[in-house]
Amino acid sequence: MAFATRPPTLSAPSGETLARFAAIVGAKYAITERQAMEPYLIEWRRLYTGRTPLVLRPASTEDVSRILALAHETGTAIVPQGGNTGLVGAQIPFEHEVVVSLERLNRIRSRDPRGNSMVVEAGVTLAAAQKAAAEIDRLFPLSIGSEGTCQIGGNLATNAGGLQVLAYGNARAQVLGLEVVLADGRVWEGLRHLRKDNTGYDLRDLFIGSEGTLGIITAAVLRLLPRPKSRATAYAAFATADDAARFFDLALEMSVGELTAFELMPRLGIEFVLRHAPGTRDPLGQPHPWYALIETASQREDGAASVAEEVLTRGLETGLVADAALAASLAQARDFWHLREMLSEVQLHEGGSIKSDVSVPVAHLPEFLRRATQAAFTIMPDCRPLPFGHYGDGNIHFNVSQPLGMDKAAFLAHWDAVTDAVNAIVLEYGGSISAEHGIGRMKRALLPTVKSAVEMDMMHAIKAALDPRGILNPGKLL
Repeated sequence: MAFATRPPTLSAPSGETLARFAAIVGAKYAITERQAMEPYLIEWRRLYTGRTPLVLRPASTEDVSRILALAHETGTAIVPQGGNTGLVGAQIPFEHEVVVSLERLNRIRSRDPRGNSMVVEAGVTLAAAQKAAAEIDRLFPLSIGSEGTCQIGGNLATNAGGLQVLAYGNARAQVLGLEVVLADGRVWEGLRHLRKDNTGYDLRDLFIGSEGTLGIITAAVLRLLPRPKSRATAYAAFATADDAARFFDLALEMSVGELTAFELMPRLGIEFVLRHAPGTRDPLGQPHPWYALIETASQREDGAASVAEEVLTRGLETGLVADAALAASLAQARDFWHLREMLSEVQLHEGGSIKSDVSVPVAHLPEFLRRATQAAFTIMPDCRPLPFGHYGDGNIHFNVSQPLGMDKAAFLAHWDAVTDAVNAIVLEYGGSISAEHGIGRMKRALLPTVKSAVEMDMMHAIKAALDPRGILNPGKLL
């Protein structure tokens, strides 16, 4: 059976309905004033500006349950929101949806060092979750550039990737159980700490990556790991992306599971950071076409540095590495990471940026980079391609910066042409048009072009079963 591809029509909530919503959280936590709502309506790149009659800030799962029960009763559309750091518009209301911010659900409910797990609420920031794990000598390995602002609920709703997927996996791999409020207000109590539970469908994985379209995650059991005894951070330079690829293979083989990050960056990205991020320094003495930020971790006190030194030495001896530097202190390691983490932010200072978050099999990455770069130049000969990202995962953020002197609006008018060209190459290699940012509003129209009719029907069937009135994040994903 084929399901409808358009969301149901939802009417704007009446003043009486809005008052009933506000009464659930109390007047202090029901925002209606435009200026106070702005942080919830404008995403950081300013690609999307939303509108809503009301922002609700519930403090408990019970509050969220009552909100969704009322939304289900009245047919009111709801947009769940975490830290508002998403990049595809999934967290932004575009019509008359009521925003439900999870920021006040910010408790660490429990920590279990022997069981290597902890229970956190959806509004806990990623940085706070990392800190809570470290306080019991454990590691929560999910790490992304916005970790001081993004929240666990949003991380799970988008199946966030980030900087250490190579070693530890996406957000999905860090979750043992969930607590979810369903579209009709019922609460699924799924906060299980089990590594093995083979009792039917895996309901947990339905909600991870669902972008708030099936239910609202209010708490999660997170999987923890022993903290590494040592870490080492290094920069390596390469003449070509092919050299970087061969060095990655070498590093992966020599590190025997201790390689945790391999972040590829072009020289243009480093120049942007040096130009616009105060206090940054060139990681090496001479400029090179490509760089990799490499991190190793070990349970031996001196193991990480030893592995990194051996890998870099071999790379230099074989000629794959043109130059390299191993961080001599924690401060220098932070400086190295800062160069990588600023890559997205500094592009704002260089004009418009056309962005694609894609993945291809690792073996095809060098060829993909060549072809996608040439495709961008064919469309705009003076554009400035800036592909970077998580090489070991096959995930590249293929960004294209505005040509010098070009009008920004004229540049952004090429968005569809550039992304279509990049996506066509991605699909040739069996890749994905969304590696870690999700579908949201930005890529919703593209989803049926990359998913089969059977896949689309299955997803629509799940949506219809769990949200029959279509009130959860309408117009996103499906």
